[in-house]
Amino acid sequence: MTARRLPTGGRIDRSSEVNVQFDGRTFRAHPGDTLASALLAGGQRVIARSFKYHRPRGLIAAGVEETNALVHLRDGNRHEPNAQATMVEVFDGLASTPQNAWPSLQFDIGAVTGIMSRFFGAGFYYKTFVGPFSGTKFWMFCEAFIRKAAGMGRASTLPDPDHYEKVNAFCDVLIVGAGPAGIAAALSAGRKGDNVILVEQDRALGGSLLSEPAGAPSDDWLGQAHAELNDLPNVRVLTRTTAFGAYDCEVFGLVERVQDHVFAPALGKPRQRYWIVRTNRVVLATGAIERPMIFAGNDVPGVMLTSGVRSYLNRYAVLAGERIVVATNNDSAYTTAIELANADANVTICDLRHEIPAQLGEIAENVGIDLRPGHAVLKAVGGKGVKAAFIAPVTPEGKATGKSARIACDLVAASGGWAPTLHLWSQRFGKPLYAKELDAFLPPAEKGAFTCVGSLIGSPSLRESLSQGHRAGGGTGKEPALFGRADFWGRNLMPVAVITEADGSTPGKAFVDFQHDVKLADIDQAHLEGYVAVEHLKRYTTSGMAADQGKTSNLNALARMAELRGLTIPSVGTTTFRPPYTPVTVGTIVGHDHGLNFRPTRLSTIHGWHEENGAEMIDAGMWLRPWYYPAMGENINDAYVREAAHVREHVGIVDVSTLGKIAVQGPDAAEFLNRVYVNGFKTLPVGKLRYGVMLREDGFVFDDGATARLGDNDYFMTTTTANAAKVLARAEYLLQTTWRDLKVHVTSVTDQWAAIAIAGPKSRSVLCDLTGTDLGNDTLPNNHFTHVKIAGVACRLHRMSYSGELAYELYAPAKRGRTIWETLIAVDASYQLKPYGLEAMGTLRIEKGHIAGSEIEGRTTLKDLGLEGLASGKKPFVGSVLRKRPVLEDAMRPSLVGLEIAGDIGARAGSLLYGLNAPAKGHGEGWVSAVTYSPSLKKNIALALLSRGPQRFGETIQVVDFVGNQRMKAKVVSHHFFDPEGHRQNG
Repeated sequence: MTARRLPTGGRIDRSSEVNVQFDGRTFRAHPGDTLASALLAGGQRVIARSFKYHRPRGLIAAGVEETNALVHLRDGNRHEPNAQATMVEVFDGLASTPQNAWPSLQFDIGAVTGIMSRFFGAGFYYKTFVGPFSGTKFWMFCEAFIRKAAGMGRASTLPDPDHYEKVNAFCDVLIVGAGPAGIAAALSAGRKGDNVILVEQDRALGGSLLSEPAGAPSDDWLGQAHAELNDLPNVRVLTRTTAFGAYDCEVFGLVERVQDHVFAPALGKPRQRYWIVRTNRVVLATGAIERPMIFAGNDVPGVMLTSGVRSYLNRYAVLAGERIVVATNNDSAYTTAIELANADANVTICDLRHEIPAQLGEIAENVGIDLRPGHAVLKAVGGKGVKAAFIAPVTPEGKATGKSARIACDLVAASGGWAPTLHLWSQRFGKPLYAKELDAFLPPAEKGAFTCVGSLIGSPSLRESLSQGHRAGGGTGKEPALFGRADFWGRNLMPVAVITEADGSTPGKAFVDFQHDVKLADIDQAHLEGYVAVEHLKRYTTSGMAADQGKTSNLNALARMAELRGLTIPSVGTTTFRPPYTPVTVGTIVGHDHGLNFRPTRLSTIHGWHEENGAEMIDAGMWLRPWYYPAMGENINDAYVREAAHVREHVGIVDVSTLGKIAVQGPDAAEFLNRVYVNGFKTLPVGKLRYGVMLREDGFVFDDGATARLGDNDYFMTTTTANAAKVLARAEYLLQTTWRDLKVHVTSVTDQWAAIAIAGPKSRSVLCDLTGTDLGNDTLPNNHFTHVKIAGVACRLHRMSYSGELAYELYAPAKRGRTIWETLIAVDASYQLKPYGLEAMGTLRIEKGHIAGSEIEGRTTLKDLGLEGLASGKKPFVGSVLRKRPVLEDAMRPSLVGLEIAGDIGARAGSLLYGLNAPAKGHGEGWVSAVTYSPSLKKNIALALLSRGPQRFGETIQVVDFVGNQRMKAKVVSHHFFDPEGHRQNG
């Protein structure tokens, strides 16, 4: 391919020059160029290696449909793989490298797979699973090599230095595609007064008009339209923006490449912006993509789409070849051929059709084109560039009928028809309709809120496209009047894109999907092996599954399968289009939602006091909580044992503001709680609170907590810290989908309340002293609440215990949490009140045998945890049916027990349990869920789940930690280690 930059023409800024690098070479370019046009102008033939066979690949197109020219961009922490060279705007210092090639692009040792291609046909992965030998050893051997060879480039593992934005937008009309039809629609809707968003993936408006010769009559209209759009305040134009997804309720996902066209984003600018657009109406003006022709050697560098050749010629002033063969089955290629001839190229047209429109034929011959009706390219010849083409007369079915002739050439431009870009429409509505006369699938012009215009629905002329766009926008103002050429691709189209020998074979590899190296023979093999349904064909051959989503391959693959099955194309059907239309960077989807922005560290309003008083902090879910409060020279083990013992002897306070808190309100609140908890809540009186357990639908324990009834229709629910968001989400889901008849609102109030637990034998005395209220058993029994004031702050006081001690929970407005805490700390010294942290709180709950997150870990049932008695037999509740499955009723299931560890060293959570004389192999009979040293019992203890647990009290078992290489013995006991009768908490 002897490409060169023309001295005049194009839509590039010749007054300025930039340097770009590719594969160690420097290429000169101009603003307005893409990386692809710069490489083509510099004579770079091979740009990439193919996925499977590592064949040399060059440019095939000039836009988003490019399948071959995937490159690495930049280096270091801005390295980006799989960038389409055709969509990369040049800037000074742009560095790019080839991918999928080793040790170099010119000499790629991976090309040996091409020699062995007969062993790597369709489905070879699946066949390797089975292998020639029994078992999976052969596959495991092959897998290592396959995985190393897989992939299209290498992503950076360095942190991305750029930032990304997310924007929500609303409009009356969203117009996707700023070609002539889209611009006409935007002008009409804008004049009408609608709030309009016009989206264009290119850097400039114009669409197909940008491929017209510079200075064409359409340029004047395009300039005027652009100016008017800029002057309309209700029209927002988003260039460099791709609409990648269409979703229910007219919601669209867009990606705006804000600063991809510069070396590094300007300070404060995002690299890309993710738009979520909600609109009342949609106008799709997404155009059409040219289809390749399938013949031997159609992947050799220098075989291109005629539309791409024309774009490089007229937009970028790059003549892609000097001796050119144009292969076509429709009229549209003639315009390209004529313009190439006018640029002094030697052009031969091989038209499959035996009868050519007289006007086109006459013009072609007048400019010196060698016109050969009834001929096709049978094979392109060359290694790293086209050197010649074999052409032959063909039948209407595309089969050669005579001897082929060799024509020396450096470019083959092919046009196998066009496929409307209906991806967004299909994402929303599914299967389109097949138009036989156009050999294409088309969406309807109108469906729901969608209007489709232009080439998307097979518009036969520029004037008709403009008229359709004008009407779709509302018909306001003067209708544009532009006349194009009489070269509509759908007129007299011959629906044949596969060229073979007379016997149906191809004299070499002929590719259907260039990006995944899917050959025509692979489609044929899939048919022979029974993979004839389109979705099976797609997955078996991987056609259409690459980054380009089959933009140039899908229709050709379907047409071939239809031919093999003797069916029509619509009978075979189409694959399902899914977002995204083009690849979307992970950074764009993530936006700011990463690191601390994704999981922000939540702090209670008392956090400052904890830090000021030397607390060691620990992550607990999304919260930072006090772990322990070390005295001079103490480590964590010394501190938590001291703190837990102090609570048992005197009184302590712990910050429990992190508990999930949900307001459940409405006339059906009691019924709602009755359904989500296993135990009854309808009868709970105002002024009382009750411990409750929730199950998942599958019968496993989901969460636990206490709920207080504040009023007839007002409840205050608490959840575990870790599951607060999940419980709220589950409640909202049930109310919005399953129980839509219930009149209930659920609202997170976690951040509105500070919560402090006060526990120990002196806790009642402290609170009576501070509140001046009688809090005796008669006044405030267990599981009741009352309203008190502390330091002038109105609080709600719940009597309940997590520690097994006489205990209370204080709820105060979050802003006054520290005031309440400091007031408690400052209480009379005779009470010896001290704070304790999360580790000591865990010790107290293990001693008492209360469950927590390590027991509610998604695999345990009520029966496993000894909570079966809570479940009501008088009402249904979430999980009430599936919890009775035989597998969950199995007597051998692990159930909750206590372990007294022998010796001075404690066990480790996660250790496995085995019978004393049983071999320590496999998963054992259970596991340790929580461990601690008990200052009350003066020994190491643990909670565990052990098969047939309650039946094994008194038995000695093995506790084995394979990771820490630790083995010890333990005695199985009740998990209620401390005060099993509850005298202390009820005192």
